[in-house]
Amino acid sequence: MSILVIENLSQQQVHCEQDQTVLKALQNAHIDWLQACGGKGRCTTCAMYVCKGQENLTFPTAFEEQQSKLTKLRANERLACQCKIIGENVVVVVVPDRLKLPHLSYSM
Repeated sequence: MSILVIENLSQQQVHCEQDQTVLKALQNAHIDWLQACGGKGRCTTCAMYVCKGQENLTFPTAFEEQQSKLTKLRANERLACQCKIIGENVVVVVVPDRLKLPHLSYSM
C-alpha cells in the first residue's frame, strides 16, 4: 500500500490502495480536499504541490498536460483526481495556498 503525506496538514498520512486516485484515498480517509467538479478532471481545484516522490505518480493525463500549458497547473503540481501512486511508495505533498479550505488548520 502506498502512503501520501500531506506536509501542511500536520504531516497527515493517507494510505492509497493500488489503482485508486489520490482524491479517492483522501475521501476514504475523510480528509476535506477542495474539488469543484466531483473528481471528474474538469477543473483544477484539487491540485496538490508534490514536494517529494513525483516519480512515484502515474504519468500526467492529457488534461493535466493541457492545464500545465495554460499555466492553470504550476510546476510540480498534479491533480489529486487524476493521479495515482505507483507501487508501495511514499509521496509528500502540500495544499497550495490558493486552494486551502478556510475551515482547516494548515501547519505552514
